[in-house]
Amino acid sequence: MRLHITLSDELVAELDRRAGARRRSRFIAEMIKRGLDDERRWDDIESALGALPESGHAWDSDPAGWVREQRSSDPRRVG
Repeated sequence: MRLHITLSDELVAELDRRAGARRRSRFIAEMIKRGLDDERRWDDIESALGALPESGHAWDSDPAGWVREQRSSDPRRVG
């Protein structure tokens, strides 16, 4: 699909330096894809906010001890 967009001369010059004048479309498509992936990840993060209660966790009384216990309970860990 074709799409008409307007970019500043400075932005096009930077685009050409990075991608080359003959590879603009591919570069722009990749940057949009990355940006949309980032936006989806932020949507997931924001939707998860507040999913864990503020207290009542196994690590509340001794966070460092809880981490040590988690590490030592994994037989794949060395040391």
